[in-house]
Amino acid sequence: MSAKHILVIYPEVDITKIAVYRNVSLIFLKSIRHKAEALAAYTNVIDELDYRTGLILEELKNNQIEPADIAIVMARGGLIKPLKSGVYQVNEAMKRDLRVGVMGMHATNLGGLIADKIASILPDARAYLADPVVVDEMEPIAKVSGLPQIERNSVFHALNHFNISREYAKSINRNYRDLKLVVAYIGNGGVSVGAHRNGQVVDVNQAFDGDGPFSMTRSGSLPVGQLVDLCYSGKYSHKEMRKLITEQGGIKAYLGTKSISEVSSMVDSGDEKARFIVDAMAYQIAKEIGSMAAVLEFNVDATLIMGSILNNKFFTEKLIRRIEKIAPVSVYPIVNDLDSLAMNGMMILRGEAEIIEYI
Repeated sequence: MSAKHILVIYPEVDITKIAVYRNVSLIFLKSIRHKAEALAAYTNVIDELDYRTGLILEELKNNQIEPADIAIVMARGGLIKPLKSGVYQVNEAMKRDLRVGVMGMHATNLGGLIADKIASILPDARAYLADPVVVDEMEPIAKVSGLPQIERNSVFHALNHFNISREYAKSINRNYRDLKLVVAYIGNGGVSVGAHRNGQVVDVNQAFDGDGPFSMTRSGSLPVGQLVDLCYSGKYSHKEMRKLITEQGGIKAYLGTKSISEVSSMVDSGDEKARFIVDAMAYQIAKEIGSMAAVLEFNVDATLIMGSILNNKFFTEKLIRRIEKIAPVSVYPIVNDLDSLAMNGMMILRGEAEIIEYI
């Protein structure tokens, strides 16, 4: 490939983030915000494909990004079949599974579809996903739930987990595959905490459905009996219950906002309720980190914690105080999914990435 630009696409519920990199240098960045009334015109997420694709192409044209310069279109992964960590070229099987939502439907399912659609009209480009949320390298024992009808699944912030782990290993001149790490991604949505052993995430909570610690908008694991009673109370439909757990729980349910900056302001101004609830979130995350340390038999080289909420001193101090005796703690308050995807794109251009076929 003669072209060296990488186009990165990250669709979220009401935003589509795009970026263009020349090698590893960011040359264009845009967050396209979608008004609720615009999205309301579409029955489901997949119906938004042409709408979002058109907006991206318009932005590229308006900002003089030459299509011929783009060699790689990297997309944030969606809910496809469970697979091992790595880079995957978008193919027909993947597009089919993104459309039907084999593991669920989310805005990120549009990522691979948009990337493929754009790559197909560019003169010299291919579309890829890297470490989508369904990376599954869990050990069999970690999948046992306690009820034969239910198996624990691996759906987590895989891209962020692997990128930060490699970055940490490089910083200490070690090979990531030689380390045992507990990694926690504290996102605006869910919180995923994984046990990394020799380059694989052998156990992790299922953050997508709200399992694990509560977060800004997700309930976290709930007392099962009370949850069953609530489901059959007649107050909520199936759809409403899922929304309650994944979009209306956590910090939002207790404090009325899902904005990290607003919550930080409440904490810093001395709001006692806010400080108590934020401390409770740190408490639950610490418990999950402790459980993953047990998976590694407490033979842990380091604990890595990442997420913008770590810019809040109160939260970070509360969390670190509870986990610092497990292993050295490294803090990453700035986590950039776009950069992570671009780095995978560079690995493709350099011939350093194995391209795995999705089947």
